[in-house]
Amino acid sequence: MISVNSVTVSFGGYDLFDNVSFLVNPKDRIGLAGKNGAGKSTMLKLLAGEQNPTKGEISKPNDYKIGYLPQDMIHQQGRTVFGETETAFQEIQLLETRLDVVTHELETRTDYESDAYMNLINELTDINTRLEIIGAANKEEEIEKILKGLGFEASDFHRPTSEFSGGWRMRIELAKILLQKPDILLLDEPTNHLDIESIQWLEEFMQTFAGSVMLISHDKQFLDTVTTRTIEISNNKIYDYKTNYSRYLMLRKERREQQENAAKNQQKIIDQTEVLIDKYRAKASKASFAQSLIKKLDRMERVEVDESDNATMFFKFPPPAHSGKIVLTVEHAGKKYGDKQIFSNANFILTKGEKIALVGRNGEGKSTMIKMIASQIDYEGLVQHGHSVMMGYFAQDQAERLDKSKTVFQTIDELAVGDVRKQVRTLLGSFLFGGDDIDKKVSVLSGGERGRLALCKLLLEPYNFLVLDEPTNHLDIRSKEILKKAIMDYEGTVIVVSHDRDFLDGLVNKMYEFKNGEVKEHLCGITEFMEKVKMNRLSEMNSSKNPFQKASPAAVKEKPKEDPKNDEREKEQKQIKSQIVKSEKEIERLENEIKIFDAKLADPSQYQSVVNDKAAFATYEQMKKQLEAEMKTWEDLQGRLDQ
Repeated sequence: MISVNSVTVSFGGYDLFDNVSFLVNPKDRIGLAGKNGAGKSTMLKLLAGEQNPTKGEISKPNDYKIGYLPQDMIHQQGRTVFGETETAFQEIQLLETRLDVVTHELETRTDYESDAYMNLINELTDINTRLEIIGAANKEEEIEKILKGLGFEASDFHRPTSEFSGGWRMRIELAKILLQKPDILLLDEPTNHLDIESIQWLEEFMQTFAGSVMLISHDKQFLDTVTTRTIEISNNKIYDYKTNYSRYLMLRKERREQQENAAKNQQKIIDQTEVLIDKYRAKASKASFAQSLIKKLDRMERVEVDESDNATMFFKFPPPAHSGKIVLTVEHAGKKYGDKQIFSNANFILTKGEKIALVGRNGEGKSTMIKMIASQIDYEGLVQHGHSVMMGYFAQDQAERLDKSKTVFQTIDELAVGDVRKQVRTLLGSFLFGGDDIDKKVSVLSGGERGRLALCKLLLEPYNFLVLDEPTNHLDIRSKEILKKAIMDYEGTVIVVSHDRDFLDGLVNKMYEFKNGEVKEHLCGITEFMEKVKMNRLSEMNSSKNPFQKASPAAVKEKPKEDPKNDEREKEQKQIKSQIVKSEKEIERLENEIKIFDAKLADPSQYQSVVNDKAAFATYEQMKKQLEAEMKTWEDLQGRLDQ
């Protein structure tokens, strides 16, 4: 447990936190909320011991282990992926080194009766016992499980870390933290460099993680799935909500309304009191009464209304120019880098007005296909635009491609033509660049500001085909919702790559999955697709030992039925299989019920009535807990059957 006691943090005379206190309890799942600059990352640094408070204290047990993943960190060099990940087991490595020393001494010494020799034997026993307790024998299995969950292939394990991008090396750091099994995980934007499947795996890992979790994320669905408590940082204070992010938003709105009403009522009292003071102040007989009213006002604790960061970008894409019915044709397309074939034989046709997503693990070829469509790289096969297609392209690193020497205004003004040029200031204002902000150099902008500026460039021409590669990178939750609505209202054709499930949900109803060098079409939304991915992963995990396959006739004949032990074992297997089938049916039932409720929550017309029905919402939360318990039961049964 971590205790934050009356903590104040000041920078240059400004209080970031003012006398805040809270507890982090065992198994807490906490999401930190608040506008940019409120102090979320600073709070994680305080808890991790990376920074000290100006006043107050943060206390924790002496043996308390903290796993901290910042947004940016220095990566280690000189090891393979597996070797670097293995450094997480520092205690095991030290014990194994000492074990080698002790073993060597026991083999070479001959003073068998001495106390020193007996001490070595005792130490050897202690070391082996400790190694067994902390799971040294399963070390390599644990490393492989975590690395594969985070998207690494077995072929990557022995590659130098220097061959990987910053995003992949961040995954290695996350793997090391997860393997250390700390008492608390402090994660600052952990999903930034993960693909959809890895995010789903991390969610499942979090649900079984034994310690506490505190995290910052702009991924709304990740927050809703992982967290059960939200701590908002606002006006130098904290507000603690015992609920997930979506529910917190509703409660915060209610709190502000209550504050505003209380402030209005208080102001009425103040106004009435001031009228009385003015009325009686000049009268000698009432002067003492007027003075008492003045003192009453001075002692009154004024109701504070939380500052609301209502600044939101607002835009919609201009009406697109007309195009032919067929916008894009892809036939037998593929890409190879050297001897490595990324994918091959991709075939699909995109028609006017369609909005589709490219999904799959990082490195499978999604961004490569986007670059092929945008004619940024050469390729095999055919990738052909249709008649009168005008393409607007947003690259994954579009924000980093901006000329850092130019100002915000120059960046847009130099590209704007015709009537648009007269509206550059208005256009920038809709992307939250107002006043002096337009004269800022691109070099001083934050990641989110650069992302907004890069998106602004897409509005300069009436494109009828948008190709968007991770357009939500660096955008906060509110900005992502605005972008999603703009794309949904857009009358043109869209291809988008994104790992944000909440962003894709309701935006696309067709996806092309890039996996194992192939491109497969899925005629469904992201929620249904993720269910398929989850079931496929469970199937792959058990493909080598599938407990549901019936024994072949030959196997039945060879079974020595006269052996009572075999009869007993066969009977037990049948019972377990029956329980597994029953468990699977219950899992399917619960998943369907939860899916129906999720659909209602996703429907704006039903959302409010569903959330207000406390009994239904409680049932929904209970079903999620039942599903988690049933999945655990299924895994236990499967383990018994394997044994």
